[in-house]
Amino acid sequence: MRLLRLSLLFAVTIGVASVTAQTTASKPSAKVKPAAKTSAALRTAWGAPNLEGIWDFRTITPMERPPELAGKATLTAEETAEYERKINEQRNADARHDTKVTGTANGTAVTEDVALAYNDFWWDRGTKVIGTRRTSLIVDPPDGRLPPMTTEGKQRMAADDAKRERVAEGPEDRSIGERCIMGFNSGPPMVPGGYNQNVQIVQHPDYVVLLNEMVHNARIIPLNGRPRANVPQWAGESTAHWEGDTLVIDTQNFRQNTSLRGSGPNMHLIERLTRVDADNLRYSFTVNDPTTWTKPWSAEVPMVKAEGLIYEYACQEGNRGMFGILSGARALDQKAAVKSSSK
Repeated sequence: MRLLRLSLLFAVTIGVASVTAQTTASKPSAKVKPAAKTSAALRTAWGAPNLEGIWDFRTITPMERPPELAGKATLTAEETAEYERKINEQRNADARHDTKVTGTANGTAVTEDVALAYNDFWWDRGTKVIGTRRTSLIVDPPDGRLPPMTTEGKQRMAADDAKRERVAEGPEDRSIGERCIMGFNSGPPMVPGGYNQNVQIVQHPDYVVLLNEMVHNARIIPLNGRPRANVPQWAGESTAHWEGDTLVIDTQNFRQNTSLRGSGPNMHLIERLTRVDADNLRYSFTVNDPTTWTKPWSAEVPMVKAEGLIYEYACQEGNRGMFGILSGARALDQKAAVKSSSK
């Protein structure tokens, strides 16, 4: 069903191209001692834990614990079934028929369908909570909620919101997700959201590659101790190392505000990837951004092995969205100028 859904989606909206990757087992720059608890079948030819494959991180478990579940870290089996039923019903865009009043005509209200611009077929958010039945992806703070934002963080978010609300002066007024520079779920860090919630991991003795299906973002991360170039990048600048069977990715030097809930360019991100078994991968991350939040916070996102291929998501290359936004903005400018000159 997943392959059928994705194939139909991309055949209509974008060109489809599969991405394949092969690795070569050259001599690693640093020996990785196999751990007794890890099956030999889950190790690479050079002895590192094998994280390769395509991994699915869909879930309806929210990032933050909902207020109505305050003080409840996990759900019972019965509560889980009811929660999944309720959330999937609420998210069904076909059933909601959301509308808003946009004006009047001859005394009659004019409404507009605002069911997120898509019917439910095009979404692929997932339908289940994570296996542990936790009520939030955030594991620290223990209340499952984001720490309070700093004054600077609030001001930065308000400034970004003001840019998006005004008539666009240029593409920089739109978010990096809307501009198709970075995907809204690919991060880093990777967080569930919307669709295309898959990542392909490819390993080499000296590098690891994380290829996200959303906006085809590929992070090529050195494992060989290469020093940072200290050049700000959209996805930050990452280095990685092994701690036992866990791959630890350290990322700094972000170009600007990221897509992560208002985080800023000074964010220091630590991600951890651990192969649990043949079909499961544990992904966790810790965010330290004192310009945005009053203290660091951590989340954990289980991933499961996915069948099939990663498909290209062409995004802006396949549509005229930004052209339309800026053309409309300039038309409004011209209209305002004509009105002003006629006074």
